Amino acid sequence: MFYILLVGLVAGFLARLLSPGPNNPSGFILTIVLGIAGAFLATFIGQAIGHYGPNQGAGFITATIGALVVLFIWNRLVARGVVSDPGNRL
Repeated sequence: MFYILLVGLVAGFLARLLSPGPNNPSGFILTIVLGIAGAFLATFIGQAIGHYGPNQGAGFITATIGALVVLFIWNRLVARGVVSDPGNRL
């Protein structure tokens, strides 16, 4: 469990660092959630294409790439107005 949180924190932090912007989820917890979501996405896609076995998961690099994809999707949803931007409160 601690390993998942550590991978999530590092992957989320790297994704936010590589893709700065006003729509990024901020805060410690949201950074971990972003990284964990990226790790799950990378694991799912990796297992679907046969890159990972059934008991294998994504590492730091692929989790970071997955977090970048999640962050990109989040930014597109905010840009289209599908979800509200928590950082843009009037």
